[in-house]
Amino acid sequence: MKTLYSCFLAVLLSAALISCSCEPEDIARFAVSGMESMLGEGFIPSEEIRQLGEFQNVSVNLSQNKSEGLTESTIFLKLENGDPVLLGNQPEVLARKCAELYIRDFEKSADYDIITVQFIQIDPMNSENIAMQEHTFQIEDFKTQ
Repeated sequence: MKTLYSCFLAVLLSAALISCSCEPEDIARFAVSGMESMLGEGFIPSEEIRQLGEFQNVSVNLSQNKSEGLTESTIFLKLENGDPVLLGNQPEVLARKCAELYIRDFEKSADYDIITVQFIQIDPMNSENIAMQEHTFQIEDFKTQ
C-alpha cells in the first residue's frame, strides 16, 4: 500500500512540475536563493571568479573538523577546467585573487579559518586523467587588507 501511495505522489508531483509554466531559469534561481538564505549570501561563487580563469565549473564545499577541543573550519573553492593561459606561470596569484573575491562576497566567511582554492584540470579525452593544484590561505589575512 505504501508503494502505491508513493507512486501516486511521485506521479502527482511530476505532473505538477511538467505542467508548471515556470522557466527552468526561474526554478534554478529559486533554488539558489533558497540555498543562499540557508548558507549565507554570496555562498555561490560569483561570475567574476568564473571569468578570472574562464573556469567551466565552480563549486564550494564547507568543512568543520573538531578534534581534541579544537575546531578548524575550511572553505574549499573548486575551480575546474580553467584556461591554461590564464592560469599562467603563477597560479598562486590567481588563486589568491579568487580567494579574495570569494571571501569578500560570502557573508559568513568570517566563520571560517582557512580557504583552499583548488584548480582542477580534467582531460577531455580521458576523464580519469586529473591534475589538481591546491593553494591554502588564512581567511584572517584577507580581513586586514
